[in-house]
Amino acid sequence: MKNQSIIIIGAGFAGLSAGIYAQMNGYQSQIFEMHNHPGGLCTAWKRKEYTIDGCVHWLVGTSPQSDMYHYWEEVGVMPGRKIVNPEEFMRYETSDGRTLILYNDVDRLEKHLLEFSPQDAKPIQQFIQGIRLCMEFDQSSPSNSLFTLLGKKIKLGWLFVTKGKAFQEWMKISTYEFTQGFKDPILRDAFQEMWLPEFSIFFILFTFGFLHKKNAGYPIGGSMPMAQAMAQRYLDLGGKIHYQSRVNKILVENNQAVGIELEDGSQPAADRVISAADGYSTIFKMLNGKYIDDEIKERYEKWPRFPALLFVGLGVNRLFPDEPQSVSGLSFPLHQPTEIGDAVQSRLSVHLFNQDPTLAPAGKTSLVVMMPSNYQYWKDLSSDPAAYQVKKEQVGQTIVHLLNQRFPGISQDVEMVDVATPLTFERYTGNWQGCFEGWLITPQNAKAVLKPMRQTLPGLQNFYMCGQWIEPGGGLPSAVMSARRLIQTICKEDKEKFHTTVRDSEISKE
Repeated sequence: MKNQSIIIIGAGFAGLSAGIYAQMNGYQSQIFEMHNHPGGLCTAWKRKEYTIDGCVHWLVGTSPQSDMYHYWEEVGVMPGRKIVNPEEFMRYETSDGRTLILYNDVDRLEKHLLEFSPQDAKPIQQFIQGIRLCMEFDQSSPSNSLFTLLGKKIKLGWLFVTKGKAFQEWMKISTYEFTQGFKDPILRDAFQEMWLPEFSIFFILFTFGFLHKKNAGYPIGGSMPMAQAMAQRYLDLGGKIHYQSRVNKILVENNQAVGIELEDGSQPAADRVISAADGYSTIFKMLNGKYIDDEIKERYEKWPRFPALLFVGLGVNRLFPDEPQSVSGLSFPLHQPTEIGDAVQSRLSVHLFNQDPTLAPAGKTSLVVMMPSNYQYWKDLSSDPAAYQVKKEQVGQTIVHLLNQRFPGISQDVEMVDVATPLTFERYTGNWQGCFEGWLITPQNAKAVLKPMRQTLPGLQNFYMCGQWIEPGGGLPSAVMSARRLIQTICKEDKEKFHTTVRDSEISKE
């Protein structure tokens, strides 16, 4: 094989997956990671006896009958992983005593929504029909036999012929636009809090479809064990990971990527370079913005991104047996609007990890409160380190005080408080302005989800990208699939068959 050596920037899920598939296909790869452990944005950290999970609430592809499950097997995530499937996605409590429960079971969800607001029967039934439509497009593939795969492609093709127009219509509607059809303001507010208002609502439809089919469960242990399993899978395949190795520059000769320059000045060389790191840093810093076109420029200047987060982890010496296990948590109204960090909040959303006893000592619980936050506010504040630290402490104290409104006496049980700002995420992951994923899927760019984005840059040879900055909507499955797609492309360039393995057994050739 020609061009066998590959350098990969970043040991997040995309970088690890790229390395795993590269090793499976006979390439010699090594990963350079700025942090001291794998996972990238799929991360968790220890404070005292508690684990604060910074990523996973649900994981698409947890059903053994799904295609994505097989990809998780390939990269080493699924073997031995215990999955739980909570009954609820979210609870939304109101000041008048009503509680809206967004069940994961579609039939139960429909029944509850109609009972909650009979006057909104028409948009509720439209929403349920949208979920069922997306469930049809989520085709399971329990077998890799030729007849099964061929049958699946035929069925999907027929679905696009018969129902593709309806699917595309849903893609054109934002969550905000859809919720304007509700007469009950509680439904409007809850649906907009469930995900981002500008997000294309088809994402929510697919999410509930996955949840209904128990194909988006929660992996016990959360983020870090999955990242560690992938890193071990990569190492077992012969790859090398260099931690605490920040890449400052991608080396180019005659418009061909030839290696990288690290922060310490060393310059590892390779036949190919793959960046699975932050897109903005890659294109405009490591490559000085020399390899862009109008499409790339527009994307980074105009496309909306996921917001940065203010993230508060808490360790509580208490169990919550009366609170249901939930995918996304509990939202409750505050007694009065309260300033938290850079914004005034009238509600608080808290995720109790009562479904995962591994994140806290026996009899105790790990909690997370998170909300969108303004990166520039924290950036400006950080010019005075003392003021920055004081504000973080104030945020933590405020959150503990507000939780007392919903969980009386909880402040006495709080044993740990840890506040992460957008700058924290930027510092540890390098992600552009601390946003927790890449591009939002909006009605304006939703078609990009169906049309794979380019994984190369104009005018630059032997260089590739994978990860959330070329996969609108981001997420862990997208990271794996984009890396898989990339190594398939590289194999095609080298006129080699792409193949995958699960542990030591070859399972597919494409």
